Amino acid sequence: MRTLNERAVLERLRRGGPITRPRLAEETGLSQPTVGAILVTLERAGLVRQVGPSSPSRGRSALLFEETPGDGHVVGVDVGYSWLRCAVADLSGTVVARRDVRNAARSAPNLVRVVSTLARDVARSAGVLWPDVAWTMVGSPGVFDPADGTLLLSSRIRRWGRPGLLDALRGELGVRTSVANDANLAALGELAGGWGKSFRTFVYLLVGTGLGMGLVVDGRLHAGARGAAGEVAYLPFGDEASSRPPVYGARWGSFEEMASARGMVRAAVDLGLSPRLSARQIFDMARRGGVAARSAVATEAEHLALVVAAVTTVLDPEAVVMGGGVGSELDLLREPMEARLQQLTPFRPRIVVSELGEDAVLLGAIASALEVVRDQAPSAAPPPAPYGAPNDSSGQTTAFHLSEE
Repeated sequence: MRTLNERAVLERLRRGGPITRPRLAEETGLSQPTVGAILVTLERAGLVRQVGPSSPSRGRSALLFEETPGDGHVVGVDVGYSWLRCAVADLSGTVVARRDVRNAARSAPNLVRVVSTLARDVARSAGVLWPDVAWTMVGSPGVFDPADGTLLLSSRIRRWGRPGLLDALRGELGVRTSVANDANLAALGELAGGWGKSFRTFVYLLVGTGLGMGLVVDGRLHAGARGAAGEVAYLPFGDEASSRPPVYGARWGSFEEMASARGMVRAAVDLGLSPRLSARQIFDMARRGGVAARSAVATEAEHLALVVAAVTTVLDPEAVVMGGGVGSELDLLREPMEARLQQLTPFRPRIVVSELGEDAVLLGAIASALEVVRDQAPSAAPPPAPYGAPNDSSGQTTAFHLSEE
């Protein structure tokens, strides 16, 4: 309970800026003596500092407290099918260096080496020595199995889900390297710096090369008992769901085949368009008034409406945040999605486009890495580690993520 209270106080200081002890007690729901004891502990740990008295219009002034700016850094890497995005941030969350490069790697061993080189180069460009990185967070589509370091249900990179993936990453990036699901990271990014300021319970629907969903319930990520919450690629929709054998391991989910970017391209081909077109090109054609392209977009929107209807019935979110190369095209998807939802369900949450755009996963990786660092500092007991993160109190994190773009 003490650790949870410390985290609550740090979270308020981090998000809201300087505050007095009475006001902090009021906003966290803790007693003033409890808040006072926590502030003493956090001051001794160097996480909180006094910044002078408040200036009330009447009555006595009170001391203001704020989170101590740190001089450490975290690294986030967003590995998409087409792009690698890497950023270095200080402990306040300010990005101090970033680089985006094309992803030319098409095998897992090569990708591990490329990611390591990119992460180290970006850190070096920020003047940060790799041993001084506070934590590394690695993200990927799929479900990470900490028992053997295997990434299940990941099919974007050849042999990416092989046993020993985490060991390979740690061999390049250091033992304090974590693995996290891309849609979960996108949801965390949105919670920290996007729609999280407006909604406490929402889902992030990531639609691109693949299909995934991150769930935020009452302001916290919900990953499920085995980290598989939000794996909507395997929803039993469509004709293929009843005809295909059971799906496991690196196989694409039957619904993902239908609702991801390549499913949209397949729908466009059925309407007479060229199979060489990308999903983005189909959207561009639809904006120019192409009849077949607009029909393909409408088909994609109707497929996505099935996901929204299903999750709304179970979770009752305030909003569905759309992201990814396909999901971000909400200006074209919204009307047919909402029309189909009216036919499917009486429950219709607000549908919005991600405020973070293509940076959602990268910023989520940074936010997750910062959370690990901050969780480790106040108490002697190590915090629960993210998927793939060692219970190591030495405090280095590398964020690595394989996104659905």
